[in-house]
Amino acid sequence: MGLRDLAYGVYERRLSHALVGTPRPRHVGVILDGNRRWAKAAGAKHVSHGHQAGADHIEDLLGWCDDADVEVVTLWLLSSDNLTRSSDELVPLLAIIEDTVRDLAAPAKPWRVHPVGALDLLPDTTVRVLKEAAEVTRDKPGLVVNVAVGYGGRREIADAVRGLLHEHAEKGASLEEVASLLDVEQIAEHLYTRGQPDPDLVIRTSGEQRLGGFLLWQSAHSEFYFCDALWPDFRRVDFLRALRSYALRHRRFGS
Repeated sequence: MGLRDLAYGVYERRLSHALVGTPRPRHVGVILDGNRRWAKAAGAKHVSHGHQAGADHIEDLLGWCDDADVEVVTLWLLSSDNLTRSSDELVPLLAIIEDTVRDLAAPAKPWRVHPVGALDLLPDTTVRVLKEAAEVTRDKPGLVVNVAVGYGGRREIADAVRGLLHEHAEKGASLEEVASLLDVEQIAEHLYTRGQPDPDLVIRTSGEQRLGGFLLWQSAHSEFYFCDALWPDFRRVDFLRALRSYALRHRRFGS
């Protein structure tokens, strides 16, 4: 172990100690950004090398969240916009996502996997893997892991309103009656994350400082943390820094 690693170890322990007794987020959303750039910097022949490195790092993050008593994590693995990428990149990426979801749902793992996204946009094989993972983990006691695949914030809101309208139409309600009943709570009850707390903290890696459509509705009162590290290089010390930043903020809901 080099001097730099020793220094980081000391710093990490200090950060961890400083967080004892501080406010912790119940729900953390993570935009796992930077895999393609990581692959390019590594001199990889194909971007799938970066996607695989990023996927291999997910369980580390979930372990850190377990240690921090986080209850829900939302991982943005693939946006609906990314579905338009070339098949040369998309096909291997979907296979990596499917393998990752299977691993997260393995019997030895404690997590509850919950698909988040427009499943109708995805290939049948991917949909089947996501649904099977949700089914076999639904009674597990651990962290809820939302896997956002084929996810877009605008699409989610549109789907929520569409679902709400269909629900009332099946009950025989007129459009005027639905309009009179429509409110924020009803829309929230039809989101992909219904029944879950909204994210307290949203982390984006790779230095980009934008949401890009991630949890648009749910993040109205979230705190944001932007980290320069590319996702495969994101360390526990970076995660602890995000928790420290969250703990130091005075949350002003609605202002």
